[in-house]
Order: sequence, then C-alpha cells, then structure tokens
Amino acid sequence: MAGNKYVSLTAGGALAEVVSNDASAGAGDAGKLVALDTTGKLDQTMMPVGLIPDLANFVSFENLAAGDYVNIFLDAAVAKVRKADATTVGKEADGFVLAAVTAPATVDVYFEGSNTQVTGMTIGATVFLQTTAGAGGATVPSAAGNVVQKIGRAISATSVSFEPALPVTLA
Repeated sequence: MAGNKYVSLTAGGALAEVVSNDASAGAGDAGKLVALDTTGKLDQTMMPVGLIPDLANFVSFENLAAGDYVNIFLDAAVAKVRKADATTVGKEADGFVLAAVTAPATVDVYFEGSNTQVTGMTIGATVFLQTTAGAGGATVPSAAGNVVQKIGRAISATSVSFEPALPVTLA
C-alpha cells in the first residue's frame, strides 16, 4: 500500500507531490518520510537489526492453524515444518506460527516472542508442549515415551511468551 502524499521542494525550486514509504529497500531510502503499513505499524524493513522478530520462512508439511507450535525437520533434504507433538521424540517445539496455512505453503515461523494466537491460558502458568499436535497447555505429559518440554509462560489468556526448554523423554 502506498503511503500518504506530501509536497516537497525539488532541487530546481519547484513543488512536487511525493509518496511516503511504507517499506524500505535499504540505504537508497535514507531521508525519506515513513508511512505506517496496512496494519497501522511500521514495516519490519524499517527497523534496525535486533528489533525485528526472530523468524524464518519454511514450507509447511501439513496444514497448520494460527498459534500452532511447530517442529523443523528435513523432508527429502528440504527444511520443512510440521506440528510439534509431545508423543513423538524428534517432534519437539522449535517455534510457532501466527497464521494458518494449507500445506504445502510458505509460513513464517517465530523462534521467540509472544504467541498471540492461543486461547484459554491461565496468566502466569507454565506452558508445556501437549500430546495434541501443535498445542501447548498447562498439563505435563506423563506417559512413557512422551516428551516433556516447557515452551513458555502464559502472559494473558490469549498470549504465551515462547521460551522453549530442552525436552526430556519419559521412561
């Protein structure tokens, strides 16, 4: 989406209408006015290193719902994501998704930050990877062979601060 327009004085002394930027291509955009994107926020390309979300794009191996915790794995030498699952060793949570996708599709996987696409959390509760694929909750998996992995802390009924711990497989 193009930003708002403003009037600028050109080098020749004339007035010209100019559109503000809602994304940056880098140093060539230095000194230009900034516009908010369609979400009413600054585009990530406008932010300095260290202030943007820690995320990467992957192809989904299966359909994913917004808020799913996901596992990164190799499929025919291609890194893909699938739902994390506490019933299977090797499917621990590596990150989460904020948008639903129908496989195969490219999806943003977040490695830190708040998963704001969850529901029913108890504020302050420790959140564990669940035996329901893609889910997190307060119940600690307890069956032999299950994987116990703390994946964060609930900061509201609809948000979990993702802080994954090393998984432990139950004997």
